Amino acid sequence: MSSLYLLALDASSSACSAALLRQQGSQRECLARFEMTPRAHTRRLMPMVDDILAEANIATQQLDAVAFGRGPGSFTGLRIAAGAAQGLAFGLDRPLLGISTLEALALQAHRRYHFRHVVTALDARMGEIYAATWHCLNDTLSLQSDEVVVAPANFHLPAEETDWVGVGSGFTLWDDFALSLQANMSQHLTDLEPRAEEMAWLAVRDLEAGLGQAAHKSQPVYLRNDVAWKKSA
Repeated sequence: MSSLYLLALDASSSACSAALLRQQGSQRECLARFEMTPRAHTRRLMPMVDDILAEANIATQQLDAVAFGRGPGSFTGLRIAAGAAQGLAFGLDRPLLGISTLEALALQAHRRYHFRHVVTALDARMGEIYAATWHCLNDTLSLQSDEVVVAPANFHLPAEETDWVGVGSGFTLWDDFALSLQANMSQHLTDLEPRAEEMAWLAVRDLEAGLGQAAHKSQPVYLRNDVAWKKSA
């Protein structure tokens, strides 16, 4: 792609964020906005978009694709971001990409701290976490265990590595994790939140791989609903 504008939105946690990745030739840069705005996502998300587009001096019609944090995360927040992204993608007739909040969190931890073996966990309430494990190298992420919703005590690490680092709000429940997991984790950081900036970079990767979808086909991933369906089935 010689020229590209991709907009990413996220409201999956207590944070609200938007990012615009623009590419000219081989050069890429990302403009981003991020705020901790509990219960104010509806009011803040689209003004962030307007602000970023104004800074980039482009109109919405110049966007080539739209992405959003598809979950797991807050039910309400996921619907807000998905609705806004679907509306933009449908109105512009552009591809839409749903990006894993857990993968975006792993990429943030890797880029900021150069972590290689990352456990991402978000507080899912009701004594559970949304979690997954990743191997990270040179901005390339490899999923090591499926994204799950689970009680911390029942979450287990892949056996082949021992030097894991935990990131995300799920580790505010540190004392509830199994002692064996704690022993294999060198540190854990609770203050990182999913951000649209990393989602934009991941979305470009997926767009180049041909994974863009029509607006109505890209839906939030709640995980908890999937588990409830499987149990009832």
